[in-house]
Amino acid sequence: MAKTVDLELKKAFAELQLKMTDTAQKLKLADLQIDGLKKSKIHSELTIQELKGLPPNTNMYESVGRMFILRDAPEITQGLHIKSEKYDEKIKSLESHKAYLESNLKEAEKPIREMVKQRKA
Repeated sequence: MAKTVDLELKKAFAELQLKMTDTAQKLKLADLQIDGLKKSKIHSELTIQELKGLPPNTNMYESVGRMFILRDAPEITQGLHIKSEKYDEKIKSLESHKAYLESNLKEAEKPIREMVKQRKA
């Protein structure tokens, strides 16, 4: 009987280890994406601040691929505000995904803890 419990525990621990490594990789990837998005958001906000200091009739060019398009200052700032909002939405989405992964990992640990408690009893 003890050998079957040991085999069950080994199998459960192996599955948990696989899940933990997979989840750790996903969490690390999410952290990297969040950091990149935060940097992009800061870049957009700094650009908006710099554009506010320029006169409104200044010629401004927006990068589109390998070319530049002449745009009005309000159009460019509006585009930067929209980008900043999209970055915020993506960051919130990734943070909620991270929370889901962490809670899912904790839920996977519960049955193993119960198995160990039953084995000790």
